[in-house]
Amino acid sequence: MAAGKGREHAADDDSSSGGTDVVAGGGYPAACDTAARKLLYDMVSIPSPSREEERAAERLVDFFEANGREAWIDEVGNVRAPANDAVLLTSHVDTVPGDIPVEVRPAPPEGELPEPSDVRVGEPGDPVLWGRGAVDATGPLVAMAVAAVKTGVSFAGVVREEVDSGGARALIDDRDAPEAVVNGEPSGWQGITLGYRGLLEGTYVNTSESGHSSRPEPNAIQHAIDWWHGVEEAFTPDDAETAVFDQVTTKPISIDGGLSDDGLAVETTMDVQLRIPPSRPVDEIHELAEAELSTGSVHWGDPMPPVMESPRTGLARAFRVAIRGAGGDVRLLRKTGTSDMNLFAAAWDCPMVTYGPGNSDLDHAPDERLPLPDLDRAVNVLTEVCRERL
Repeated sequence: MAAGKGREHAADDDSSSGGTDVVAGGGYPAACDTAARKLLYDMVSIPSPSREEERAAERLVDFFEANGREAWIDEVGNVRAPANDAVLLTSHVDTVPGDIPVEVRPAPPEGELPEPSDVRVGEPGDPVLWGRGAVDATGPLVAMAVAAVKTGVSFAGVVREEVDSGGARALIDDRDAPEAVVNGEPSGWQGITLGYRGLLEGTYVNTSESGHSSRPEPNAIQHAIDWWHGVEEAFTPDDAETAVFDQVTTKPISIDGGLSDDGLAVETTMDVQLRIPPSRPVDEIHELAEAELSTGSVHWGDPMPPVMESPRTGLARAFRVAIRGAGGDVRLLRKTGTSDMNLFAAAWDCPMVTYGPGNSDLDHAPDERLPLPDLDRAVNVLTEVCRERL
């Protein structure tokens, strides 16, 4: 255990006694009266933006060691707690930057919204934990850590998901496929995510001769803009009713251009992203985008392939049974972004889903918060799924 931290209650102990091992804040709000709620309060209280996850990772290791599980931080910063590989529970330790004061507030009465939010979560009077990462994805991460301790399945908390998925890539390189994967992201405690679009990132580069701005010939900056307009048109769906998940969507991320240092050329670079549905091969998207080039070149990064899992796997069925058993109404989701599940699905031939408490409308938002009863329900669902798979 890290120096200066007292031993905490085991994960199965839901007593309401106060904690003294909190990393930040000095004490727990009254509503943080279970192991899961205390751990979430601790973890959200520790800033953990990408590449600054060490303190949060140490807190996770403390939690596993306090509950009799071996855990360590590997060379890339991942928290590793291997055990029974019937299920691997994995979520990311990092968050996006942002300072949201950590506090627990009751959800307001029906019809009212808390300042400064326009998103309602929680039943009236439910304790709601505010703080960066409460939804994406510290809430899912904590639910998985507690369920892993309760059931003895494998756990990994990975780093850098918000920037380059470096932790997930290292995990794949370092271990064999488990029998099943549950990836932690907010789906709502009643939902399971089965699909994500893929991601193709590229940088357009071009140079043209300098000349007076009154000349009609296009310069490198105009060529970049023309190329991107062509790409946008090439992937505009024929049917305006096509669901976003089934579209290739295009987004310029940044553009930089102007005279070279010697004044003899106009240079430009433009970073772009294309989101790819499972129905479209990545190679096809790459080729169609390059077909719009008349000059310049594009340097492509490693693609994040799309994924669409079957709702009929034994793992998905176990989630449906567990959610219904907890009184929930099951929702099967497809997400228009990406997650580490894209990488796991490309590397490992095993059933997988993404699951976790939290409303994804609050991802990265200044009003990020999680109702604590939803955390409890997610722990119970994950525990039942893991026990069914053992």
